[in-house]
Amino acid sequence: MVESKESVRGGGGSRRELPRISDAELVVMKVVWEKAPVTANQVVQALEDQMHWKPKTIHTLLRRLVQKQALAFDKKGREHHFRPLVDAGEYAHAASRSFLRRFFDGEMAPFLACFLERERLTRGEIEELKRILDGKRS
Repeated sequence: MVESKESVRGGGGSRRELPRISDAELVVMKVVWEKAPVTANQVVQALEDQMHWKPKTIHTLLRRLVQKQALAFDKKGREHHFRPLVDAGEYAHAASRSFLRRFFDGEMAPFLACFLERERLTRGEIEELKRILDGKRS
């Protein structure tokens, strides 16, 4: 969960704040990001086996996300079709920056060192990390 509202630069150069999204709300957001536009019933179907939540719980989470302006909806007949107002990549970046600030004073290198010392990486993962870092040099 992003603990505080994160300010991100939008496509037009203006800054806007991302809403605080709880862990449960994030589960719902992931479905919407993947399948948008999506109906409430489609979200329920996507999550019923995975989370074992009652449909009313999912409807409540959707309503909260609309109130937080993370989701918007269009009413078509009796159904609401939800779409994200928050970009998945923007949110992931903001959550990552929040984590770095809280645990590593915003510093990337100590985080990577801590993480990599304790993780087993495949040769492919190591090569991918090298490629990303080499791309940052240019």
